[in-house]
Amino acid sequence: MKRILAVKLADLGDLLSVTPALRALRNGHPDAYIAALVTPSSAGILAGSTAIDKVIPFQKALFDRPLAAPRSAHLALELARELRAGAWDALVLFHHLTTPFGVAKYAALALASGAPIRAGVDNGRGWFLTRRVADGGFGARHEVDYWLAVAQTLGGHNADPRPEIVVTEADRDWARSVFTENDLQRGAFAVVHPGAGAFSLARRWPVERFGAVARTLADAHDLDVVVLRGPAPDELELAQHVASEPSAHGRAMRVIGPAPTPSSLVALFEHARVFVGNDSGVMHLASAARAPIVAIFGPSNDRAWAPYPPAAPRHAVVREQLACTPCIHREHRLGTPAGCAARTCLDLIEPSDVLAALDRVLAATAPASSQRTVALSGAP
Repeated sequence: MKRILAVKLADLGDLLSVTPALRALRNGHPDAYIAALVTPSSAGILAGSTAIDKVIPFQKALFDRPLAAPRSAHLALELARELRAGAWDALVLFHHLTTPFGVAKYAALALASGAPIRAGVDNGRGWFLTRRVADGGFGARHEVDYWLAVAQTLGGHNADPRPEIVVTEADRDWARSVFTENDLQRGAFAVVHPGAGAFSLARRWPVERFGAVARTLADAHDLDVVVLRGPAPDELELAQHVASEPSAHGRAMRVIGPAPTPSSLVALFEHARVFVGNDSGVMHLASAARAPIVAIFGPSNDRAWAPYPPAAPRHAVVREQLACTPCIHREHRLGTPAGCAARTCLDLIEPSDVLAALDRVLAATAPASSQRTVALSGAP
C-alpha cells in the first residue's frame, strides 16, 4: 500500500482517539503516503504529526442534515474529484455507521475515493467495506481500541498506543507564561475544567460542586488550582464561579484561557499534578499529556471515551450507573446529546465521590508525578 486515506470527520476528542491508529498505520507502512480527511476545526490536532503526510480539511457539518446537504452538493463533488485524483490504494474509515443518512454519506465517500481496499467497523451496514472489524456498539470497546483494530486489518501495529499531539516551542512558551503570571510551581497545581465543549452541554456536572472540589484540592492537598475556561462565552462565568470559592489557606484560584491552541493546553497539562473535568475534548488533551485525570461522566459513554488507557492507575472515572445511562452513543445509536431534564446521572454524583477518586489517583501517582514521560506525536 503506497497511498492510504484515513477519514475522521469529527471534533477534537474524537480525532485524538484516532491518533494511535494513525501511528499504527505509519508503523506498518513507513514509506506510504498517508493523508487524513478531517474537519477544519479539529485539523490542528494533526499539525506536525509524523504519522501523516497531509491533512485534507472538509466541512462535514454542511452535510449533517439530509434536507440541508443538497445546498452544498458542489463541495461534495469537488471533494470527490480530489479524492479520485489521489489514486488511493486503501481508505480507512474511522466512523461508526449509525444512521441511514450517515451510511449513505460514508459509502459515497468511500466509493468515490476509488480505493480498492476500504476498511472500517461494520454493524451490518458496512456493505461497501472490503475489510471489516465487528462493531459491537458504542462502549463494547474503547474508541481507541476500535480504530486500532481497523488499522490492524491493513497491517498496522502500535505497541504503545496513546493519544498523540505535537507540542511546539510556542506552546511551551505559553505554558511558561501561565506559570510565571500565576506563580505556579510545576507539579504543584491542579487544573479544574467545569465546561464540556459545544457538543453536549448536558455533560456538565453542577458548577457549585466543582467549586467544592477545587477548594478541597487547595486546602487538603495543598495545591494551587487553575480553573480552565473554554472558548464558549458562558464558560468564563463557570470558571469564575469555581474560582470564587474561598480557600481556608488563603490560596487564590486562577482563571486561565481560552488557550491559543489545543497543543498549548497539553504543554500546560504536562506539569499538572492532576486534571479534574467533565467528559470533553479537553479531558482527552490531558490524556495526551499523560496527566493524572479524574473524569466525570453523566449521559455520555465512559466505556467508549474514558481517558486512555482506561485501566491506567493515573485515570479514574466517576459516574452513576443507571438503567438509562449512557443516553449519548448507546449501542448502535447516537442517542440524545441533550440528555434529560432531570440530569439524574450527574445530580447523584457528590463532591465526596470525586474527592475519593482524587485521593486514589493522587496516591497512585505521587512517586512518579515528576517522572512522567509526555507523549509527543512527533516521535514513533
